[in-house]
Amino acid sequence: MTDIVSLLKFEEGFSATPYRDSEGYPTVAIGIRIGPKGAAMSNYSFTVPLSVAQIWTQQFVDDLMNQINTNQKYAGARLAMGKCVEQAATTPAYQNPRCAVLLSMAYQMGLDGLAGFPNTLTLVDHGEWDKAADAMLQSKWAKQTPARAKRHSDQMRTGVWATEY
Repeated sequence: MTDIVSLLKFEEGFSATPYRDSEGYPTVAIGIRIGPKGAAMSNYSFTVPLSVAQIWTQQFVDDLMNQINTNQKYAGARLAMGKCVEQAATTPAYQNPRCAVLLSMAYQMGLDGLAGFPNTLTLVDHGEWDKAADAMLQSKWAKQTPARAKRHSDQMRTGVWATEY
């Protein structure tokens, strides 16, 4: 079964050794930031096995879900997640293809970044999958990560896991 960790591993990639991400932050495993921007990479001389990276990633996703469920600031995301789960009767939410898209966006941009998509979140909450997918593609995020945005918008539109995951 595909789930959010498989999706994030594909989208973020996996590196057992620390590297500098596209924004200049030390990063390791499945896109996990480990230090401040511009920090010397010599500070990070360790490796992370894939099995550990997958556990870390699942924990990050669980933490995102907890914040979505408990912080009023993310009420729009909570409503959207609820609609995804309701439509597919899938629990936990991260096993639902549409919820996984929202979680992937939050993993990539942070919850505040996801909250910056109020129109998309409202469309998802109303079950307007095509319009939500179109709105995703009209964003700065889609221009910055076009391939990821295309896969995510297709998954939002169809409710079916992208074959890459």
